Amino acid sequence: MAEYITIAQAREMNGLRIVLAPGSISPWSEALKQILNVKQLPFVWVAPKMPGPDPELQQWSAQTSVPVAVWNDERPRSSWLEQLYLAERLQPEPALIPAALEDRILMFGYINEIAGENGLAWSQRLMALHKRFTGSERFEHHRFKDWESILEYSRYLGNKYGYNATAAQAAPQRTAEVLGGLDAQLARQRARASRFLIGDRLSALDVYWAAFSLGLSLPPPEWIPTISPAQRKMMERHHPLVERAVTPRIVEHRDFIYRDYLKLPVDF
Repeated sequence: MAEYITIAQAREMNGLRIVLAPGSISPWSEALKQILNVKQLPFVWVAPKMPGPDPELQQWSAQTSVPVAVWNDERPRSSWLEQLYLAERLQPEPALIPAALEDRILMFGYINEIAGENGLAWSQRLMALHKRFTGSERFEHHRFKDWESILEYSRYLGNKYGYNATAAQAAPQRTAEVLGGLDAQLARQRARASRFLIGDRLSALDVYWAAFSLGLSLPPPEWIPTISPAQRKMMERHHPLVERAVTPRIVEHRDFIYRDYLKLPVDF
């Protein structure tokens, strides 16, 4: 388990500091950590007050989502795009952004479909919230004393992700479309004898897909030893449309990227 410092402590420091939610299985946080690991960029782990929005984080970064990356006295960066460019600037090699224009367009387009607003992970959040609000899913969480507390926090998340029943009902199809696009891209790459989603070397797209796929197809328990049985059970439930779209090819690609390029076990 990583050692975290407080936001107040982090603001007095220089270097690279990453605000993360301890114990929260966030694909955005996992992707950023793995990008920094690939580039061998050391960073300090910073914990906000949880659960709910942290006023100190709001004051520091002008928003309350994690992860947030802060380098020295530069402005905090809270979007995946800014964080990726920061990592590339701090450690240009190995480059995770392709040099070729068409490859960059393709890569950023796919990452946005995975990590951006209304993308794959966003849609997964809407589906999970819908289960809670409709009563089809109940679970325990170590941060909350009872189910009403979980619902209260879920309402906060619902406002954050623009939850409504119509959006939640459209989310499985949107998720399946993104997964189908990734599967087709892998098929095209394999036809040209490449093992990567873009070009002939590891790119940020491979890292983002690997990180965001953990909640779609659970890896072996030893990959994420810190998650509870309840969390694991919650992550195993998917809409039939989504289950059919998680093909062996995209799961095999995730496993290849983690085993050959990323850090295991995954630490939240």
